[in-house]
Amino acid sequence: MDTIYYVVESIDGDYANLKRTDADTDELKLVARALLPDGIDAGTKLKYEAFEYEVI
Repeated sequence: MDTIYYVVESIDGDYANLKRTDADTDELKLVARALLPDGIDAGTKLKYEAFEYEVI
């Protein structure tokens, strides 16, 4: 399994736009907030590993 790092760019209702920080890309990933840890906000750094998001 790969480990991927993101930062929350913005929150739009029940979804969050995540920007990958460990690769050079401008694409945002739209993720349902139900899949993310509680209490996230714009600027929160996340680690994605083994199909789970974790605040770092």
